[in-house]
Amino acid sequence: MPEDFILTDEPAPGVRRLVAGFQGHAYDPHRHETYAIGHTLSGAQAFRYRCVGRVSSAGECMVIHPDEVHDGHAPAATGFRYRMVYVEPWLIHRASDGHGGLPFVPEVVASDPALSALLEEMFEDFGRGTETLAWDEYIARLAELLMGRSDNGETVRIMALPEAEVAKARAMMSDEFARPLNSSDLEQATGLDRFELARAFRRLAGTSPYRYLLGRRLEAARRAILSGEEISHVAAGVGFADQAHMTRHFKARYGITPGRMAVLARGRT
Repeated sequence: MPEDFILTDEPAPGVRRLVAGFQGHAYDPHRHETYAIGHTLSGAQAFRYRCVGRVSSAGECMVIHPDEVHDGHAPAATGFRYRMVYVEPWLIHRASDGHGGLPFVPEVVASDPALSALLEEMFEDFGRGTETLAWDEYIARLAELLMGRSDNGETVRIMALPEAEVAKARAMMSDEFARPLNSSDLEQATGLDRFELARAFRRLAGTSPYRYLLGRRLEAARRAILSGEEISHVAAGVGFADQAHMTRHFKARYGITPGRMAVLARGRT
């Protein structure tokens, strides 16, 4: 393997897996609209999360909540390797039957044998694809583990929220991310006032409608870049005003620039 690398796949809807390794600086501050749940395979990785420095050593697990800013680097010259699964919050919500809401795990780094074992299963066929039925079980087990470690004081109660309307907004942004969308479009599609929608969306999806829309554009950009498409052609195709606009948001989401992503995907440092 090259010194720095990123490998990814998407085994099921709403799920992305990643295996990566870095020798020094890895990511600038960024955030995801998904849960990011990982396992350090070797070395140690340091990062700031909720304004506090953290270190995950080999064998430890990480649980990063949606929309929380974090970065990443290797505190030692030996670097680190890790794997991470990114799961859409709506999957965790559905897997828990809507009871208790989105779990917040305050202990971001921990030795968690049950979670380590689950991640081992999730990555057994990395890069080769998995039966969707298997992922139904994985997500159900993951939701149970997260709920078991959640801080009840920060768990969001969501049973009375307009789930169907939020799902319509999410579907609209997923399908039509490449065109300009505004609050009026979402109001018309859902029948909710824009502020009511914004509050409900964050509580059900773990992020704001705007950041969710950006996420869809950035995910499309990431896929295009990994497929070898010229970066200069990607921005307009996924709905950004220009390449500079895309690059700024891409770095804020993934912690690296589009150009760096392309280089890492080709296996060059």
